[in-house]
Amino acid sequence: MASYLASIYGTEQDKVNCSFYFKIGACRHGDRCSRKHTKPPYSQTILVANVYQNPKHADPMCPISEEELQAQFNDFYEDFFVELAKYGAVVEMHVCDNVGEHLIGNVYARFEWEEEAQRAVDALNDRWYAGRPLFAELSPVTDFREACCRQHESNECQRGGFCNFMHVRPPNQRLVHQLHHEQSVEVKMRKRKEREAKAAEREHRKGGWKDDVEGTASPNGSATGPGTGGDDWRRGKSGGDWRNGPSSGSDWRGAEGGEDQSSRRRSQSPPGRRD
Repeated sequence: MASYLASIYGTEQDKVNCSFYFKIGACRHGDRCSRKHTKPPYSQTILVANVYQNPKHADPMCPISEEELQAQFNDFYEDFFVELAKYGAVVEMHVCDNVGEHLIGNVYARFEWEEEAQRAVDALNDRWYAGRPLFAELSPVTDFREACCRQHESNECQRGGFCNFMHVRPPNQRLVHQLHHEQSVEVKMRKRKEREAKAAEREHRKGGWKDDVEGTASPNGSATGPGTGGDDWRRGKSGGDWRNGPSSGSDWRGAEGGEDQSSRRRSQSPPGRRD
């Protein structure tokens, strides 16, 4: 039974969990859906809802040409990609061109690591874009091939922008390659700087206390260690051996006046047989 439930999880046969939310991270029924929308506690994918604004969706009679519309979209794609790349390595980013309320203008981005996705969500929820607040969350989407409408890719979708699957607007491919190339170069430079910083730190710690003994400068500016003429950390402030008392300088094994403790104990012991 458990294996069967696991096999149908997130599919249309699952009567408990919403298959649309599992596939695309959004559902047209929203909170009114009869099935569960289980939000992932961690994920590589984030969803920033209703960000991209297509001028033709707001005004179907907009006189803007398709070339100008694509140029504006390329600018938006680059702007948003560069901003997301501040929080980690962006593996892929997709922008929905649907007109349905639950998908319009959605931006999906998949990061290399889950920690980067969480960092992006935390930061973006305090940000604004184009005069509007951003709403970001972790998304359960892992395979965008299952989330995208395959009929739309071949211009055969009969539902148009109201389709429940993602209609992804493609950016200029040269722009995408350039952004990923610049990101990879920046990541390599950052990793190299991190390695150099760690190597320098290891080199700095390599001496340990040895530097303090063999000729390093003391806090008052004077050199310390053997042969430097400064204060040796192994000697007390009085200059004597640390085994000596700080005031009288007598041996720690002796009492006042230098009398041996063992001789005092013998003199104070009761008389008895002596060999």
